[in-house]
Amino acid sequence: MSTTGTTATTTNVGTFTFRPLDPLTDGELVHSWVTHPKAAFWLMQHHTVADVEREYMAIAANEHHDAFIGLRDGKPAFLMERYDPSKVELVGLYDAQPGDVGMHFLVAPTDTPVHGFTRAVITAVMAELFADPATERVVVEPDVRNKAVHALNEAVGFEIVEKIAKPEKDAYLSVCTREQFHAAVGADR
Repeated sequence: MSTTGTTATTTNVGTFTFRPLDPLTDGELVHSWVTHPKAAFWLMQHHTVADVEREYMAIAANEHHDAFIGLRDGKPAFLMERYDPSKVELVGLYDAQPGDVGMHFLVAPTDTPVHGFTRAVITAVMAELFADPATERVVVEPDVRNKAVHALNEAVGFEIVEKIAKPEKDAYLSVCTREQFHAAVGADR
């Protein structure tokens, strides 16, 4: 997959940009995010820094999976993964269509939460994914128990297709087309 990182989305909580995650220089930072109690659904609670570095080195080496650090006004604030769901994560679990792009995102923990920040992040992530004209649909598979992310997904246009069983969790396979996203967030086409 080609790298992104050229788009900037300005919101009421700052300007968001993306850069490729470097497993070695970003490993400690990302470790602090994925092992935080609020990241329980990320399933990396007991990982060491070395485990996180290995995980993201494997992603960097995979031609069908990319990881990015999301920046808010130039400072690391969230994590985004983009993948080909027909080759990674959802192989054999759904009817993949041309133009499908899988996504994960995680907002960095903070002691000073900003109202609307997480919704602004998922909106910027979706805008970044749809900035690629080849992206027709974004596909996600959040844990069925993750009510907060289901509400966020719905707010940006996702609809649940079905409940699926993955080895690590039961998930709601959800999809969002470019048109659903634009309708949900009021974006111009």
